[in-house]
Amino acid sequence: MIYESTVGVPDPPSALPGYPGPYPVGRYAAALRDRLRAFTHVAVEGEACGVRLGGGPNVYFELRDRDGALPCAMWRTDFDRLGLPEGALCDGTQLLAAGGLDFYPGGASASPRLQFRVRDLRLAGEGDLLARLARLRRELGAAGLFAPQKALPRSLLPRRIGVVTAPGGAARRDLVAGLERRGWRGTIVWADVPVQDRRAAPAIRRALSDLAGYAAVEAIVVCRGGGSIADLWAFCDEGLCREVALLAVPVISAVGHETDRTLIDDVAAVACSTPTHAAEAAVGVDCKRARGELLAG
Repeated sequence: MIYESTVGVPDPPSALPGYPGPYPVGRYAAALRDRLRAFTHVAVEGEACGVRLGGGPNVYFELRDRDGALPCAMWRTDFDRLGLPEGALCDGTQLLAAGGLDFYPGGASASPRLQFRVRDLRLAGEGDLLARLARLRRELGAAGLFAPQKALPRSLLPRRIGVVTAPGGAARRDLVAGLERRGWRGTIVWADVPVQDRRAAPAIRRALSDLAGYAAVEAIVVCRGGGSIADLWAFCDEGLCREVALLAVPVISAVGHETDRTLIDDVAAVACSTPTHAAEAAVGVDCKRARGELLAG
């Protein structure tokens, strides 16, 4: 029981013997709020349920385990600052949430609300994402989406290649260096995009659609460097991969390192381990060697 007393001022007489009070409900609710807000530094772990991202100032979800549940809210500015990949927070995700209880007392026309105000958030581990990746891989494979891109004809010597990658990244430089080593003298049509966080997958989808409609682009390379499965999760986005599978232009993926395999690798026409390998896949002829042989012959 939470209540206040003022020194020198007697408490109001109790209407119920053995119970302090009565107190105005607003006073009691405010005292409860202040007491709960004093305990704001705790981490809790559970499974996310009822995730609502929406467009408002808060992100809402519940954390649950077999013994209980806790309603949670996080300021969208704090959530956006985390840079989580698109789709990383969804129903079933195992989370570590740091923050504390908050209580809104309500009023004459508003209901009271108790929730856990989240200030920081972490995925509980890569196992959850890997399990989701395996499920998506099964679903897209069963839908026949691994075959369409691989059936597309590919030019050995394209004149224009579209490239979807981050501006200024190492993957970009490695791809250009690989094309130069091939002696290729064509045109690159660049589509600069974020390649990590929740903005990445929608931006990559738009870039692919734009490049596929761009005149004379004969192949599209999607590339970025390595990272954890969470870092690369944009390239496991279901909507993005469904779009890639149905594009009429061959897509060459070069995402991560040799040990990384994202969902876009499964639906693309060709999956490459490095941007250098992607350059060789995009330009099937070693132009430098071919010119040398012609001059020698």
